[in-house]
Order: sequence, then structure tokens, then C-alpha cells
Amino acid sequence: MTERYPFTPPDVSRRGTLRAAGAGALLLGLGLTGCRSAVSDANSSAKEASSKPRRGGTLTVAINSDFTPSLLFAQSSQSYQHRLLYNTLTRYDDDLKPQPELATSWDYAADGRSITLKLRDDVTYHDGRKFTADDVVFAVKNLQNPVRAAQLRATALAVSAFEKRGDHEVVLKLAHPVANLFDLFEFMIITDRHSVEDAVKGKKLNGTGPFRLKKWSPGSGLALVRHDAYWQPGRPYLDGVELRVAAQADTLVSSLRSGQSQLSYQVPGKSLAAVKGNPDLTITNYDTGDGATYVGVNTTVAPLDDKTVRQAVAWAVDRERIVEQALGGYGLASAAPWPKSSPAYTEAGRTHYTHNPAKARELLRSAGLKKLRLPLLHLSLPGETAIAESVQYDLKQVGIEVELQPTDPATAQKKLISQDMPALWTMSHGFAQVQPSTLAVSAYPFNEAKNTSKYRSAAYTKVVREAWTTRDTSGAAANARYRKISRTLLDEAFIIDLAIRGRVQVASRKLHGVTLNKFSYLNLDDAYLV
Repeated sequence: MTERYPFTPPDVSRRGTLRAAGAGALLLGLGLTGCRSAVSDANSSAKEASSKPRRGGTLTVAINSDFTPSLLFAQSSQSYQHRLLYNTLTRYDDDLKPQPELATSWDYAADGRSITLKLRDDVTYHDGRKFTADDVVFAVKNLQNPVRAAQLRATALAVSAFEKRGDHEVVLKLAHPVANLFDLFEFMIITDRHSVEDAVKGKKLNGTGPFRLKKWSPGSGLALVRHDAYWQPGRPYLDGVELRVAAQADTLVSSLRSGQSQLSYQVPGKSLAAVKGNPDLTITNYDTGDGATYVGVNTTVAPLDDKTVRQAVAWAVDRERIVEQALGGYGLASAAPWPKSSPAYTEAGRTHYTHNPAKARELLRSAGLKKLRLPLLHLSLPGETAIAESVQYDLKQVGIEVELQPTDPATAQKKLISQDMPALWTMSHGFAQVQPSTLAVSAYPFNEAKNTSKYRSAAYTKVVREAWTTRDTSGAAANARYRKISRTLLDEAFIIDLAIRGRVQVASRKLHGVTLNKFSYLNLDDAYLV
């Protein structure tokens, strides 16, 4: 394919190369075989392989929770299949520079009020229907629908009108400039407009991606087969992919060690030691920073409506111990949400809160509190339980008794979206790995207009909107806007970040050519087994 770039936003092209989210010592402590960014080849042995790509075979991916159709348009830990079934308009490279996918080229107006997309004319859906500009229009309008619970809905809503110029060119007109338009294009899967209601019920997943749905077995996983009419010539190499649920850590690890599965991103940190010595497996770090661990706070629950109490929680937690013990040494202890690759990252923000139980007790006393009992929801998965237990231990040392509430991932995600969380919860968030404004206008925990913590502030809205409604995303002025967002997050402490982590890939040495996009959609276009 000939790639054309008639216009590349200068603010995107100047972004720095992604750096490792954690220090080298952490990687050595894990025995990691390599460190890759989210869009580079994640298998460090692939370049060393003397064999050429081979066609055939079925890849089995071990996952810890099943696909939830109703959350198809919301990014979560269950989004690995998105880029297998569907495509996106563009994809980022290592420098956050957008590259063509279903959009071959674009012309972004200097005033940031419109973008003209030229589209591929050789793409068909799994059912044989041709992809056209109507599908792009539908994809944007679909995310504008609040029922879809899409994190980038605010950015989709900024598209106020459409102008089709034939079947393969479309103009998106914007109500105002946005800093994260290409985040939307990488996030937004292009679904079939004629069967979308069947898609959100798991009945029909009709996309343009390299694989088509063979069967979904609720509770067991997805079976996919090659889409023979895929628009990339000769791709995919694999005959099929199975995403197989292994909810228990021991079962998941056993499937990798025995060769029953060849790939997973959901081995708990404490279990990595069980696989790192296996000569048939590799462990590779994805430094995306798209899975930061945090404590969420419901600011409508007394006494957590007092930021002094929230700050006490932030000082009480031992982030370094969580990284070393609960995450198995993988990650970067951080009080702020930003990975090192983000222009919003500062060392001062990362270390704003450190482990200081005395400071925590002092703040609680100043709020008139000595003892406190609170519920804490967490995912009922081994790795997430370990994090919750660490938080529980630390808070007990300062006089806060915590009752753990294990919850299955699908239910927890729905509670997150519907703002139905208890006083405290621990989960992971993404959206700090792309344009910084995306975190504060898109991620459920941080959304300035409607967040899970039910935190509202005109000042917070103002600084977020200043960063979002502009195309200027680099330089001194942009960095100043990012610092304002960070200061608000750290001072108000309605989300208390603990550690920045991306994805740890455990893979068979027989597997090559695997990548993830910035939102951890699994890309197997070039993957093959030897």
C-alpha cells in the first residue's frame, strides 16, 4: 500500500519517543526479555528468528475474564479482541504520529474546525459488504450515543456535522478544536451499522478486521477464524485465534507453561516468577502506561467529602511495596497518573505523595478523626486482590479499617460507568498514555463533567477544557496547562494513583509479530507461529 501524508499535525509529530515506564532495575528484577512500546514488535525474539513468517495454525490467548458485549464500545481489560474483529481509522506509531489504517490520508484544517479523511476503497466487511464513508459517519454517531458508554464520547460529540464526498471521502466538521482527535480515531472501532444492536448482544460481530467470529461461548471465550477477504494482502498468517478464559491465576499460568495457550497479558505480578524461568516462554514489557493502578474515592461519602481525609489516604499507602510485592516488581510507583512518555509527566508529580503514615494520622486528627471504617471494592482477580489487600493493610496502620468487597470485572466496570461505587475502590485506568487531555475528558474516574467519584469543580473543568479545546499540544503553554490538571488531581485526591504499569506479555517463543495499539487492542495482522 502507498501511504500518503498530505498533512500531519505538527503537535503530534514532535512528540518524544516512548520510554520505559519503569526503571531498568525493575525490569532486571523481573528477568524481562525486552521492553517495547505499544506499537512496536512486542516479541523480542522475532527479529532473531531465521525463519520467514508461516501461514497456518491457531493462536490461543489466555484471558482472565470473558468478553462483555454490552461494553463493546468502552475500552477495558476485555478489549483485546477489538482489533482482531475490527479496524480503526488511524494508528499511532512510537512517536504518537498517526499512521493510515482505514483512512489513507487526511487534511486537518489549520483552525482545527474540520478534517477531511480519504478512505480505503478495497475494504469489505466479513459479510461481504463494502466499507464506505457512511460507516465512518455511523461510527462517530454511535459513540455519541450515551448508551454506548464510550470513554471518548466527548470527543465524538465535538463532531457537529459531516460532508460526504463520494463513497471514500468524508469531512468531519468540529464545533471547536480538540487536542485528541487522533486518539478518537485509534480508539473508535469501525463496526457494521446494520448489525450494531446484534453486536452489543454478542450475536453478530461483523467488522473489517483480519478475523471473523466463529463462536462466542459465554464464560469460556471467543473463537475467531481468518477473514479471507481481508484488505491487507496475504494477511493474516494465522488460521484462527481463540481467546480462552482462565479466571484462576494457577490455571492461566499452567496453560502457558504446558503450551495450551501461547499468549497472555494477564499473568498476575506475583505469578511472573513461575514463568520467567521457562525456556519456552518470553516475558516482554509494554511500556504504554495504560493500566495505572489507583484508589478511587466517592467524594459524596462522609468524611471523604473532605479532601484532607482523601489526602490522608494518599499519604498512607506504600506505593513502592505495592509495586514490589503485588505487581511482582513491575511498574513505577507514582502519585500522578502519567507515564514517563507523557508530556504531562513530572518527577515532582510522581513523588507528590510518598509513604508517610505519620502525615496521614496528622491529617486525620486535623479532620477530627481517629478511627474510620470504610468499604473497598476490588476486582475478584488474584492480582487485583493482592493490590486491595496491600491498601487494606496500609490504611489499617493509620486507623482506617477497610472491608474488602471482591467483585467480578464486568459488574465492577458497570458500577464504574454508572457512578455506583462504594466509599473506596481499587482498579486500573488507562487514557494517560495518549494526549493528556483525553484522561480528563474521557476516563470514567477522571472525567471533568461526570466522574465516578462524583467530584465536581468549576476550576477543574476550566483547566481541563483549556487543555482539550486546542490543537496546541506541545511547548511551554501546553505543558503549563498539563501542570494545572496535575495540581488539581493531586490536591483534590479524588483519584489516588498508586503505580504506573502497562502490559506484561508472556508468550511462547514460537509466536512472533504480535503488537498492541495504544488502547491495548491486540493486533495479529503479522503474527505467526513456528
